[in-house]
Amino acid sequence: MTTLTIATIAFAFLIGFSIYLLPGLARYLSLTVALATAGYAAQLFLTPAPVELHLLDHFGVTLIADSLSAFFILTNALVTIAVILSCWQGERTAFFYMQVTVLHGSLNAVFISADLISLYVALEVISIAAFLLISYPRSDRTIWIGLRYLFVSNTAMLFYLVGAVLVYQANHSFAFTGLTNVSPEAIALVLLGLLTKGGVFVSGLWLPLTHAEAATPVSALLSGVAVKAGVFPLVRCALLVPEAKSMVLVLGLATALLGVSYAMFENDVKRLLAFSTISQLGFVLAAPEVGGFYALAHGLAKALLFLTAGSLPSRNLSQLRDQTLSYSLWLPLALGSFSISGLPLLAGYGAKVLAMENLLTWQAIGMNIAACGTAVVFARLILLPHGAIATRKPVAWGGTAAVLVLSGGLLAANGVDYQTYKPLSLLKSLAIIAAGWAAYWLILRRLNLDLPDVLEDFENLLGMMSLALVVLFGMVIL
Repeated sequence: MTTLTIATIAFAFLIGFSIYLLPGLARYLSLTVALATAGYAAQLFLTPAPVELHLLDHFGVTLIADSLSAFFILTNALVTIAVILSCWQGERTAFFYMQVTVLHGSLNAVFISADLISLYVALEVISIAAFLLISYPRSDRTIWIGLRYLFVSNTAMLFYLVGAVLVYQANHSFAFTGLTNVSPEAIALVLLGLLTKGGVFVSGLWLPLTHAEAATPVSALLSGVAVKAGVFPLVRCALLVPEAKSMVLVLGLATALLGVSYAMFENDVKRLLAFSTISQLGFVLAAPEVGGFYALAHGLAKALLFLTAGSLPSRNLSQLRDQTLSYSLWLPLALGSFSISGLPLLAGYGAKVLAMENLLTWQAIGMNIAACGTAVVFARLILLPHGAIATRKPVAWGGTAAVLVLSGGLLAANGVDYQTYKPLSLLKSLAIIAAGWAAYWLILRRLNLDLPDVLEDFENLLGMMSLALVVLFGMVIL
């Protein structure tokens, strides 16, 4: 299994950097890499013991592939497969598929990293690949959004690198476990970098504009799996380092409430989905014991929603309420929305039930409010007018295949834990959805409230990072 792990990581980069040599086979090569990753993830689930690789002797450079890694790697595989299929009949160049493959391989590397320096290298490669994908259309707007993302990401990773150096200075090791024996400054700096990279809490407010303005396949990649590059090490640290876990739990609750508060009043479909991503990442962090499964359920649903949103006649919800969506658009939109809301028979139900069962007492009220808010958010999409509409536009088989992959994943992942199908859990899940729909229909549907987006302005993003750093310092010291 050790050889297979190294081969899987190396294969993605080897193919990624070779795509230019065979541009006519670019999409086939990219798809082959994603399929190989899916096979590796399946094998990892069947491996009883974690796979550990210790590199560079005593420097603590370690790779660990276990069940937590398997969930994130499988998410990466399925989302990438769906995105490649959705672009199959388009005019994407070899450059696009190269960056998708390099991003895919870098994410795999993150999901087996257990030390700060390996993680740093992989995150930096992700930043470059994501920037190139965001700016791929080469318009002034997308280039600016890409540069904005790159600046915020690099600034965050500078803080992270300083924290990693302080960890090494204290322990002569880069291992995550070194966070147990370092100064408060080191913990705060490392966590700030990861929070920003993952789009978590106020330092992650770069995310909505970036994901909303990127091309549809790129938005699906970013929200479905790329942001989890920052969340995975936070989950890993929470499970390995008790000192970090309490901070991660608090930040998870705050993030879930922050994201859903903005999403409830957002009128742009892609921005609504992006703010929902922030909120759902909070659920992953609030219950790290089941964070891997929740990340899988969210990644599949969010990729499905973004790919569908790209085909809507408008991004404006007010305009969508005045027209009828075809079933070919509404059904995947409803399926992804129902899953994230926690409807039984979909992966989101089991993920939400398991997350709620692993919450601490002080988290329960806030997370239940966030869950109800999530139902409100997606009621706005599910209740859009829909019906049978005759259309002359041919159906792209690639888009249909992408929807089938993601929808099939949501249905199949529902069977991960049948123990969640208990009468009380079923009743609670349905009650939360019903309460959310009632709140939307009776109250929020009549409100026309726009929350200020001044905190997303470029000049304020570093201020949000500074605020997050102050909060982290306070949490570490207390």
